[in-house]
Amino acid sequence: MASSGVATTVEQGGDASISALHSDIITSHILTRLDGPTLASAACASSQLHAFSAEQTLWKDICASTWPSVSDERVEGIISTFPSGHRSFFSDSFPLLDHSFSSSCNPSRLAPASELISAVDIFYKGELVFSKVQESETETGWFLCSPFRIDLLEQKETVPTPIRHIGDTTESLKHLEENLTLSWIVIDPAQKRAANLSSRKPVSVTRHWLTGEVQLRFATIMPGDRRGEFVQCGMVVTCKGSDGGELHVREVSMQVEAMEGNHLNGKESLVILQGAIEGGKRKREIEEGSEGKARFGEFLEMKRERKERSQRRERALDMICIATGVTLFMAFWSFVLFR
Repeated sequence: MASSGVATTVEQGGDASISALHSDIITSHILTRLDGPTLASAACASSQLHAFSAEQTLWKDICASTWPSVSDERVEGIISTFPSGHRSFFSDSFPLLDHSFSSSCNPSRLAPASELISAVDIFYKGELVFSKVQESETETGWFLCSPFRIDLLEQKETVPTPIRHIGDTTESLKHLEENLTLSWIVIDPAQKRAANLSSRKPVSVTRHWLTGEVQLRFATIMPGDRRGEFVQCGMVVTCKGSDGGELHVREVSMQVEAMEGNHLNGKESLVILQGAIEGGKRKREIEEGSEGKARFGEFLEMKRERKERSQRRERALDMICIATGVTLFMAFWSFVLFR
């Protein structure tokens, strides 16, 4: 009956409307084939598609296929408390944070989070090679005063991957840079918000000259807690070749670094991360690779300039101290000689 109705509409010379399709066909055979951005665009096409696209099952399946880690029972429970469930979570987590805009909220006005949830996925050529969810408590004195760091693996723990170790060459590093991607979503359960803090593609790939380990750095540059200041939310994935020829992941970590090169403590990092999650501007562009590397390069340049200015100030102070010391010494001896 539904197909007959569609044929009649077309035969009468009119443009076939989406309303001519049975709702089951739209929700079960059309919308389920769309990815998140396409489904969001379809929702803007008509009121009918908007209603169909609000179905939570669609967004739950999209989130699970985009980030397998969010299928974790605890994470699913937290996402269900978001204003629009999985649709809100996708809207928060799929776009990258826009480096060029400061947070639109004052993080000091937010209630301090009692915990942060990290949902992390690593992909190689689009295939999942690592996935983990980790809870980080944020209220103890140890967390607030110690350098902020989230480690997903224990010191001697390694995770095997199907990635073949293709030699210690520049080409192998380039290969990993082009094919390995990271998603690191940080969830604030109290505020019911989330943000993907990764640059998705590495901003640098290096090999340790002694151990041969490959370190891939992902980073998002964010405004600091003072005007004109920036910090690097850096994520490191360290891999090492095995006897069988595969790469093993031995480190997946996150830290927040200031322009002076020091790592922020838990209290400072929590303020910055909450500000980014709650008020950080999201962007829709997908050309994240070159832009992320460019922004990371700008941050390194700002660090270098800051260090040079600091060194110049220190040299100037040293010269002042030396000159003052010599002057006092000469004055003292003049007093002794002509007494």
